[in-house]
Amino acid sequence: MHFCDLCNSFLTSKQHLVDTRELSPSSFRDYHNTCSRLVEVFGRSRLVDDLAAGDFETLRRSLSSTRGPVALGNEIQRVRSVFKYGYEAGVVDTPIRFGPGFKKPNRRMIRQARHANGPRMFEAGELRTIIDSAPQPLRAMTLLGINAGFGQSDIGSLSVAALDLDGGYVNHPRPKTVMPRRCPLWSETVGAIREVLECGQHPRDDADRDIAFLTTQGRRWSRVTASGSPVDCLGHEFAKLLRRLGLKREKVSFYALRHTTETIGGEAKDQVALDHIMGHVRGDMASVYRERISDDRLKAVTDTVHAWLFGDVE
Repeated sequence: MHFCDLCNSFLTSKQHLVDTRELSPSSFRDYHNTCSRLVEVFGRSRLVDDLAAGDFETLRRSLSSTRGPVALGNEIQRVRSVFKYGYEAGVVDTPIRFGPGFKKPNRRMIRQARHANGPRMFEAGELRTIIDSAPQPLRAMTLLGINAGFGQSDIGSLSVAALDLDGGYVNHPRPKTVMPRRCPLWSETVGAIREVLECGQHPRDDADRDIAFLTTQGRRWSRVTASGSPVDCLGHEFAKLLRRLGLKREKVSFYALRHTTETIGGEAKDQVALDHIMGHVRGDMASVYRERISDDRLKAVTDTVHAWLFGDVE
């Protein structure tokens, strides 16, 4: 079998999972990009049976020249998935020998890279400056980021129906894990969101009529196009604000708000409640049996982050 035929079969299988909503469009895009790189390196007419350990060593060197340890590990895993699919689907007769060198970077390398990049979080003074300087709706979205640990995809998919502004809560499953989440909202966050919603929005697509935050063009602030390409207007505008304030540094972006919430929220000493707010998935049996978490426990976490950020101001 030619290598390009294997890639086409693999992507067709993944597209079926997208159609049934078992795989996200962004994950499909990653697989598609991986297959494109493989075809570029190995050639469209290369036979799968001709690939040897040396080919994968060459591929790894090429990948490592433009990727950090985490991104390299993710790409190696996707490459392995392509060939694993081929063997399990019966389109490749024998398992592929990748050789001893085609492995993910070890944990030590990953820790070293993270240490070299510095902490991926904001300090309280930095965040207060960002919040005070951010125009709407960026200010409301930033408050949601630190209050509820929301990332760009959370903001992009957040519906008005998920917001209980009178009660001061947001109930919004994390798009990546589809884990239920409930988070108490600070008065600052509620006020900023109300301000945005009262201005009115004009969705470009009927499907976005209930989306809480839309750009001036009526689009979601973070979305994936029909072709699987990501559009991150939120990340772009947040980065512009950081540069203007002199706070832009390597590996620190809007997503660093989640890192900050996780780090500071942990000081409440209730990891179960923090995991629920963050939408993290735990594989232990306690998580399987646990049916709910009290609002008091959730509020203890958000109160801890609030006190760190604003001091005694309520």
